[in-house]
Amino acid sequence: MTRSKWVSVALTGCLTALLAVPAQAVSLQVEVVDQSGQPAADTVIYAVPMSTRLPARPPADAIIDQVRRQFVPLVSVVQTGASISFPNKDNIEHDVYSFSPAKKFELKLYHGIPAHPVVFDKPGLVVMGCNIHDMMIAYLLVVDTPYFAKTDAQGHASIAGLPADNYQVTAWSYRALDQDARPAQKLNLGADVSAKFVLQLKPEAM
Repeated sequence: MTRSKWVSVALTGCLTALLAVPAQAVSLQVEVVDQSGQPAADTVIYAVPMSTRLPARPPADAIIDQVRRQFVPLVSVVQTGASISFPNKDNIEHDVYSFSPAKKFELKLYHGIPAHPVVFDKPGLVVMGCNIHDMMIAYLLVVDTPYFAKTDAQGHASIAGLPADNYQVTAWSYRALDQDARPAQKLNLGADVSAKFVLQLKPEAM
């Protein structure tokens, strides 16, 4: 092999190796409290990259159960295009519906698991109920990003595996005094970062 050919092969090998190295991934830790400093559980946090494209992978599907005349979980978040199954684990029938602009649908009275999941193909807030049991309510936020999480009882959430980039990070709570207000922060996630949100919330239902 001539020297020029050897150099060409070596450079090609180096380039291939560099392309095989995954982009730096970072994590985002978020704390959310209400106006009195109390932890805000079940707050949705989602991050949208400002310069890179979102990964080309199908959205993860989800399940919202019906147990003891309640939706479980109360609050869910999925990426646009996700399918959600609504198993009825009670020994009575439920009729699940939504009139929300982001997704209008109805699963007429049924037991067990409906034959087909519901596809949520538009972003936005979907509020769901049961036509038979008025106390049943659930909240679903559909977002145009796979980078999301929900706060735990201590008001903490973590989003891992974020490609290094500038992000707009948004918080949403079903208890917000103004449902149209979604506080956001622009963060440079070149390394692991922590952020905090203080939200104006209604008292938790007893």
